[in-house]
Amino acid sequence: MLGVPQEQSKFREFVRDFVARNVTPYVREWEGAGRPPGDLFRRMGACGLLGVRIGEESGGMGRDIWFLSILIEELMRSGSAGVVMSVLAHTEFAVGVIDREGTPDLRERFVKPAVRGEVIGALGITEPTGGSDVGAICTRAERAGDEYVIDGAKKFIGNGSIADFVVTAVRTGGRGPGGISLIVVPADARGFRRGPPLRKVCGSSLDSGQLFFEGCRVPAHNLLGPLNGGFRQLVRGFESERLMLTVMAYSHMQLLYEEARRYGREREVFGSKLLGFQTWRHRLADVRTTIEASVAITHRAMARHVSGEPANDQISMAKLFVTEHVASVAKECAQMFGGNAVLEDSLMGRLHRDAFGYTIGAGTSEMMREMIASAEGLRG
Repeated sequence: MLGVPQEQSKFREFVRDFVARNVTPYVREWEGAGRPPGDLFRRMGACGLLGVRIGEESGGMGRDIWFLSILIEELMRSGSAGVVMSVLAHTEFAVGVIDREGTPDLRERFVKPAVRGEVIGALGITEPTGGSDVGAICTRAERAGDEYVIDGAKKFIGNGSIADFVVTAVRTGGRGPGGISLIVVPADARGFRRGPPLRKVCGSSLDSGQLFFEGCRVPAHNLLGPLNGGFRQLVRGFESERLMLTVMAYSHMQLLYEEARRYGREREVFGSKLLGFQTWRHRLADVRTTIEASVAITHRAMARHVSGEPANDQISMAKLFVTEHVASVAKECAQMFGGNAVLEDSLMGRLHRDAFGYTIGAGTSEMMREMIASAEGLRG
């Protein structure tokens, strides 16, 4: 039996080879299309890559977040944060919550085919009026016999335009977090429709959808867990979601650094390679130091999360520190490329552009600061 480090090493080798053959060569095409193809999910499912943390009884690997971080790091080497977010929106955000909270029937109907890549999932929380304040969502579900009737709208939903089902946060009770439930809405449900996909300035290969529920009727047994228990279910996933985005962010920095180092060794100006100039050597030394610090703070938070210790403050610190530094690292590395950093066909150009979104997703930097301040008792 292989030890865990050996298993992780073998897993990394497998994922790296998969990404090199099946993802990286097609990123430019998917960026233009605004989404990865469904065939990517089927290929990943066939290789077992869509169920890293899904229970074995549902067809997954049943591994922990350390294995998931390897998947994220290697997918990020494709140079497309959008593809990685699309995969995570499916397997972690949508499928993961059904696997944790759903009945055997829901796991059979949605989780198993999703792990195989036969269907695509999405998690519908954010609304046109806001997203960070989850307890204030307005989309409403009313019980009508054996069904729930849903009215409302969602926006910025990853995989929203291509999903076969949406795990939807709805209000089934009174105001505040205690009145929220999660319901699985199939895309063919009566009264469900989608708006045009949203085009973004970063994460272009992540489909971002607008969803509308107009008297949308869903079987009552599609409710996840207890009535009005949705906020607790979502909170359980927020910590790992923030860790995932933080792993993406430090992996993004690593690719920026590798591209800048490669270019600095090749590009010649004024009779010298760029890295022959002390200013560039020192700037990249700062970048490398930032990456090491980012990995360390993330892995410390991840270790606490896996051990079951209270980790929200550590995860918030990691998410804040790492995502706030992506933009500055991108600026340093892109500066080395000069005009080549603004070309769409330039990997550095795309990496520079995509660095913007990390401080917004999975909780803004402002939210992270407030959670850290609250944990530290920093109140007057």
